Amino acid sequence: MPPASRLPLYGTIAALALTRLAFGFQLQTVATLGPDLMLLLVLDFAALGALIGAYLAPGVFVALPCGFLARRFGDRTVAIGSAWLLALGGTVAALAVQEGWGSLPIALGRAIGGIGAVGMSVMQSKMAADRFTAKQLPLAMAVLLGTFPIGIGLAQVILPPLAAAHGMAAAFWLGAIAAIVAAVLFSFAWTEATHAVPRSLAWPSRRELVLVSIAGLIWMVYNAGWFNFLAWMPSLLVARGHPAWVADTVLSVSTWANLPAMLAGGWAAARFGRRPVFVVGTLVCALAVAAPALHDMPILWGVVFGTVAAMHGGLIVELGALSCRPENRAVGMGVFYVTYYVGGAVMPALCGAAADWAGDPGGALVFAAAVSLLALPLWALHARLAAAPRG
Repeated sequence: MPPASRLPLYGTIAALALTRLAFGFQLQTVATLGPDLMLLLVLDFAALGALIGAYLAPGVFVALPCGFLARRFGDRTVAIGSAWLLALGGTVAALAVQEGWGSLPIALGRAIGGIGAVGMSVMQSKMAADRFTAKQLPLAMAVLLGTFPIGIGLAQVILPPLAAAHGMAAAFWLGAIAAIVAAVLFSFAWTEATHAVPRSLAWPSRRELVLVSIAGLIWMVYNAGWFNFLAWMPSLLVARGHPAWVADTVLSVSTWANLPAMLAGGWAAARFGRRPVFVVGTLVCALAVAAPALHDMPILWGVVFGTVAAMHGGLIVELGALSCRPENRAVGMGVFYVTYYVGGAVMPALCGAAADWAGDPGGALVFAAAVSLLALPLWALHARLAAAPRG
């Protein structure tokens, strides 16, 4: 493919990456502004947690229908529709804050944005797998996944001073504007895959369902380590008596370094093979998540977590996208994300129970690290089943 003809394709991927960044930014808005929102809206911690969770709650119910809708009506309809739902949700939430409508309309806006984010998550993996060769795909997937933590990191850096200077509504409007810009660019940058896939409502084969479900479990246990590191490190650092700047530094390096780490992982996978990169990444991830509970060097573990421990994330989503034939890929990625969301919904509570049992937030980190190691036997099982003759 000559370089000039790649520009529309790279424009599509760049627009997708921008929607992922807006996704991470919107998701983190409530968590970043949590203390101020509690005062503004008179919320307790449980209500704040519900407001945070409203963004991802639709995932269990929406991921699979998004796959079927894409199979029936085409990728473009669902992908661009999802991008505009992301923008609409951000706008509703921003208006609710600006007009003082209360927490329920904000939660509604976040749920709408979350539906769009889930739809984009389902579609972005399929679209990348449809458009890139096996050698190119790890890098493309790394770009798409790595922009999500950048959105989280930007929210942590930008939103508190913006809200202090211009009010809470300005912070929410920034997330809405980012999503609107992403939706506009995505609508204009869209390019069709080289090979058209027939539209139907057929269900993937049993073999494909097993493979994509295992891939979804791998993504779930990987994120058990990733999300719970970010969730429990601040509590652990407070318990250890560290100043606030330490937590800010750890969370920053844990998210900002993810994109170059995933790009490096994609390059290494193309050069040395996916399996060694995945094994090294999984082992280092488990070490970085558990180590802060055992040895008090938080900035070092934050650097390790944000770099080496993140490099194999794109390979897992790629595994899900390649577990089904192209004509079944949209539905397959719906199954992938349903598996992930179902497991992810219970994992924070289990980590919390582990922290209660240990009497220290470090217990949550050790438990999350142990869960993340399950990725190794699951990867081996997927490889064995994928290599078995088709029955």
